[in-house]
Amino acid sequence: MALYTPILILGAIAALFAVGSVGIALLIGPRRYNRAKLEAYECGIEPVEPAGHTGQRFPIKYYLTAMLFIVFDIEIVFLYPWAVAFDRMGIFALVEMMLFMATVFVAYAYVWRRGGLEWD
Repeated sequence: MALYTPILILGAIAALFAVGSVGIALLIGPRRYNRAKLEAYECGIEPVEPAGHTGQRFPIKYYLTAMLFIVFDIEIVFLYPWAVAFDRMGIFALVEMMLFMATVFVAYAYVWRRGGLEWD
């Protein structure tokens, strides 16, 4: 248990900081609400009526961009352990990571070519 004590203390400090920050913001923050502040905000999309009341299509571009971010973010998650253990794995790890990176770059080039990175 002594091995985990610093981690538990750090977790407790982080939790206290998070709860304390929210609590202080609630206590001393301004309370001037208006219609604009009470409306939902999502990625710059103008608020619309509930789905059943309008005939508008919902722009899916925001979610495509988020999914692309997640895919390329996962690539970084795989790079960290490889970088830490690279010394012990040798040339095999280098070849495998180059194949992985080539696959990711092919996917990136495909998304770029298809216009998935264009915002307009």
